[in-house]
Amino acid sequence: MRKREQGARAGADPSHVFSKEISAQVRRIELRTRGLVDALFSGEYHSVFKGRGLEFSDVREYQPGDDVRAIDWNVTARRGRPFVKEYVEERELTVLLVVDLSASKEFGTGAKPNAVIASEIAAVLALAAAGNNDRAGLLLVTDEVERFIPPDSGRRHALRLVLEVLSHRPRRRGTKLSAALEYASRVLRRRSVVFLVSDFLTDAEADPALERTMRRVSRQHDLVPIRLTDPAADVLPDVGLLALVDPETGVRRLVNTRSRAARALYEVAKQRQREGISGLFRELRLDAVEIDTRRDYVPPLIHFFRRRELAAR
Repeated sequence: MRKREQGARAGADPSHVFSKEISAQVRRIELRTRGLVDALFSGEYHSVFKGRGLEFSDVREYQPGDDVRAIDWNVTARRGRPFVKEYVEERELTVLLVVDLSASKEFGTGAKPNAVIASEIAAVLALAAAGNNDRAGLLLVTDEVERFIPPDSGRRHALRLVLEVLSHRPRRRGTKLSAALEYASRVLRRRSVVFLVSDFLTDAEADPALERTMRRVSRQHDLVPIRLTDPAADVLPDVGLLALVDPETGVRRLVNTRSRAARALYEVAKQRQREGISGLFRELRLDAVEIDTRRDYVPPLIHFFRRRELAAR
C-alpha cells in the first residue's frame, strides 16, 4: 500500500488543462471506441491476454481419464471415493498504460500531433480493459514520472484515465523510458500487461539503463511496446540553411540542408537509432506494435490483437 501511496504522491501536483475542447475530445473517443471495443477487441482481447492463472472452483467425483494429480485427498478420505479439484481461469488482468509525453511528441506531419495520437491509443486500450472488467492504471512520463494513477476497474475509472492523459501538460521535456519502467516494476505487484506508448527516439547513449530495465520488466510482465513513427522525422528537407532545435534539450543548431553529406549523416543517425531499438525488441522477443502517425492507428491495433490470438492458438 505504501508504494501505491508514494506513486500517487509522485504525480500529486501535475499541470492539467481541463477545457471544453478536452471534454469534447473525451466524448468523441468514448463514442468512437465503444463500438470498436465491443465489436472488434472483446474476443481478441479476452483470448490474447491471460489472467493470473487458475483459481480453485469446486470438487467433483473422479472420472476415468482425469489427471490423478488433481485428486483432493482430504475430500477423498472423508467420502470414501476419489474426488478431483476443478479450477477456472481467473480472468481479471492488470493493465498499465505507460505514455511517453516528452517534447518529441509535439512533432507530427499527420492530422494530429503525435502526443494526441499517443493519448488516444491509451484511451482505446483503457476502455478495452474496462470492457473486459480488467483493472487499468496510467503512468505519464517524460524524463521522470509525472503522474501515476493506480490500476482500478470500471468504465468510470477508464474515463478518468482518458481525461488525465488528454489534459496533462508535461512539466519536463526530456525522455527517459528506463525511469518509467523502473517505476512500473516497483508498483506492479503481480504479473500485468504493460503497454509502453512512445516514439522510442532514444538509444543506449541517451538512456544507458533502458536495455536493462526493459529486460527485467519483460521477464516480470507482458511488455508491449507501441512505437509511433513518422517517416518525415527521419529526413532533412533540402531547404538551404535551417535552424534546428532539439525539442527535448532546447539545443539549437544551424544546418546547411543543401549539403548531401549533412542530409545523409542525419538519415544514417536516425536509421541507426531506429534499428537499435528494433534490435532490442527482437532480442527481448517483444511483440511490438508499429503505428505510422500519418494514418489511422486503429488497424495496427486490431492487427496486433488478431496476430496474438492466432499465435496463442
